[in-house]
Amino acid sequence: MSANSKSNPALASECDDVSVRSISSEDSSQAPWGYCCAKSINPAAGKGRKFHLIKMLVLPFIPICALIVQTSFNLNSIMRDRNEVLEVENQVTIATELGKVVTRMQLERSEVAFYVYTNGDHYLRTNLEKRFELTNEALKNMNSWPSVIIQYEGQKKLYLNKSTFQHDLTKFRDNLIKSEESSITDVLTWYTSVNAAMLEHLTTQIKETDSSGVWRYLLAFKNLLKSIESTGIASVYGVNYFGKGYLKQSNYIGYITHDAIAKDLLNSSLNYVPQMKKEYQALARNMPSYGKIKHKNDIILKNITREPNYKEALEYFDSMAIYTDELRKIQRTLRVIIKNYVNENLQDAASKEALFIGIFVVVLAVSPVIIWLVRNAVEMIQLYAANLAKKAKELKREKRKSDLLLFQMLPPSVAMQLKQTRQVPAEYYASVTVYFSDIVGFTEIAAVSTPLEVVTFLNKIYKQFDARIECYDVYKVETIGDSYMVASGLPVKNGNRHVTEIASMALDLLAGSRQFKIPHRKSERLRIRSGAHTGPVVAASKIHISLDMKNALDAIGGYKTEHRGLVDVKGKGLMDTYWLTCKEGVPNVSIEIETPTHFPEDEDTEPVFIKRLRNENYF
Repeated sequence: MSANSKSNPALASECDDVSVRSISSEDSSQAPWGYCCAKSINPAAGKGRKFHLIKMLVLPFIPICALIVQTSFNLNSIMRDRNEVLEVENQVTIATELGKVVTRMQLERSEVAFYVYTNGDHYLRTNLEKRFELTNEALKNMNSWPSVIIQYEGQKKLYLNKSTFQHDLTKFRDNLIKSEESSITDVLTWYTSVNAAMLEHLTTQIKETDSSGVWRYLLAFKNLLKSIESTGIASVYGVNYFGKGYLKQSNYIGYITHDAIAKDLLNSSLNYVPQMKKEYQALARNMPSYGKIKHKNDIILKNITREPNYKEALEYFDSMAIYTDELRKIQRTLRVIIKNYVNENLQDAASKEALFIGIFVVVLAVSPVIIWLVRNAVEMIQLYAANLAKKAKELKREKRKSDLLLFQMLPPSVAMQLKQTRQVPAEYYASVTVYFSDIVGFTEIAAVSTPLEVVTFLNKIYKQFDARIECYDVYKVETIGDSYMVASGLPVKNGNRHVTEIASMALDLLAGSRQFKIPHRKSERLRIRSGAHTGPVVAASKIHISLDMKNALDAIGGYKTEHRGLVDVKGKGLMDTYWLTCKEGVPNVSIEIETPTHFPEDEDTEPVFIKRLRNENYF
């Protein structure tokens, strides 16, 4: 480093920075935002590779987990729906079994009522013992017994099991047959209380069902049962009317009430299930005695006193029995509809459950495969990225070599424009400073030296010169033999600084040449001739400058010159010239300057800017 650069570290630092930037093939300021961060987590190697591998494995794992959770929720919902359908099926089964018992009790009530009415002497549609067996069979087929509360003769009794109820039912039957004082009212009260309790429980069961579509069918089933129950009660009052010729006020009110209730419940059932409405219309068309029943009902509603007629009572009883049997056929059809509906829901729930179980199993089975495939794909990508990074590094190294060659052949600014495929037009420079020098006695030295010694000698001196000019805003134009030519102010303009840059550099090179020893002739010191501005101006161990450069230095100040006089310059004629002696405040003496440690005589070193270009961190 020269004395000038040592005395002004800030200037030296600025010179170094400008020099490095001027010869760079890539400006680090153009790196994209986040480049350092991206480089620190390089996905091709080290921790960055593991980090990116984990990140890529997490990406498919998130939707897989979401799918598993969603499938689990769906499966849980389907299983819950299936359990609800099973519960509905259980309730339908209980309602069906209870409905059969109510039906058998209704038929038994009709038979017993007619038996009591005729005192056991007249025609019976079926044998009472056979009817009792059918009712008992329906009770036996009940898988569960509801807690039934029966109100009879002003008392309430709770039946918690079938055996207790069946014992009391058998006892009632025996007393009814053996006693001659049994009345229609007793029969109606007992059987109606039993059926009312069972129908109440059936209503409670239906209210507790879920919001599925089966509730419509269950309500229709319950209303139809109640309609048949009210129809049966009304028919008992009708038989009593035709058998006795009149109805007491209380019995007449009971007939009107139960007949109206029966019709209203029947209409509500038909509205709940439109399919039943078609069947009822077919019943009205095909049943021969349907018109007679309506006619008989109109007669009973008038309650006109008439002669008792057992035959007419029997005909009415048979007609109502046929009508209620037809209603029970519709009831059986409704039971089939309910059963089919529940079975369809069960099959649908089972199918969905099987489907989602299959999906769940497939997801669990495929998830590890997907993660394994993603892992392999990521590793392949990372391997490819590592190879690509290696190739990119090799390409950058080769590019750096080409840049080194290019920057040695052309000015860095010109080289950069050519690399960016831009044209480099010719440009006019109004003011530049040119420096040139050669070695005193080079012809004699070359004559007594071998070619290798000459090349080694020139290589070392010019590498030292190259190292020193790095601290100045100058550009080495060329070296031909022992000639060394430097310019400032081109190709990058620097105002009027080119004069001082060349002047300071010239003094620095002169000082450095004085302490340089010729490698193969240790006793001899190097002497150079140097000049500045234009034309061939030479002087041994002095810096010869033109009048124009002297005037420019005087305008800037800080340099000392000596007048030489007129010199005949080839191609220019007589020119007034000067010697550049030194900077103001710096004595013009020859001192021994320590050779830079990075240029030992026994090592073939390279210029500083070449080293900077070779430094990978620079790029």
